[in-house]
Amino acid sequence: MSPGPARGRTAGADPGGPRRGPVRRWQLVRAGSDAVPPSTRRFMARARQRRMRAALPWAVAGGVAALAGLVAWTLLGTGLFGVREVRVVGADLVTPVQVRDAAAVPDGVPLARVDLAATARRIGALAPVERATVTRDWPGTLVVTVVERTGVAAVPQGDRFVVIDASGVVFRTEPRAPDGLPVVRLATPGPDDPGTRAALDVLAVLTPPLRAQLTELSVEGLARISLTLRGDRTVVWGDATRGADKARVATALLGRKADTIDVSAPDVVTFK
Repeated sequence: MSPGPARGRTAGADPGGPRRGPVRRWQLVRAGSDAVPPSTRRFMARARQRRMRAALPWAVAGGVAALAGLVAWTLLGTGLFGVREVRVVGADLVTPVQVRDAAAVPDGVPLARVDLAATARRIGALAPVERATVTRDWPGTLVVTVVERTGVAAVPQGDRFVVIDASGVVFRTEPRAPDGLPVVRLATPGPDDPGTRAALDVLAVLTPPLRAQLTELSVEGLARISLTLRGDRTVVWGDATRGADKARVATALLGRKADTIDVSAPDVVTFK
């Protein structure tokens, strides 16, 4: 009896052939998620966040720069915010037209381009203007605030009177002396004139009683200053030194019956 086929062998198989390895089994997965391990996905997400955080400041800076450029172009390069009005405040001795002409700001020029300081200097060159300030009132108005000079004396010049301020600046001309201003007789009134400065020094130290009676101050020379009071009384002042002492002594003698009071040497006073 012949032996049967060996157990565990397939019929017809070559017992001397190569041995086969384990059988591989394949499984389909979703490429969007299951194909990447969770740890890798977390790493990639953190990397994206880092890149976004790093880029954010640059994006913000770029946006701010673009916005600033747009605003600058709108303000400086277009007529959208151009000058439409020059508003004048505080002008009495000068007219708004004179102020606008002195400002020399063309209509429609971008408001942001106006040199406020230079404009104020041009307006300040007007004789009656002591100082001027210029501000912007958006969207299209320049506001000019004027402070005018205050007269302290009227100086005869021919058949007219010029008015000077406390600095000696001549800033207006009148046909007669304005009410409330003393008449000061000077040869060449002006801020750089020694006689003008001496007269202003005397006016500055007069007491209220002396000022109330003063009708005229005359400067015939730097040491020949005199006051004319009401009732044709004369105060010989001399030069402008020791003004406070001279004013005090002259005030004390106002009650005396004297046509002339000489306080040129306030320690030795004479009157007659």
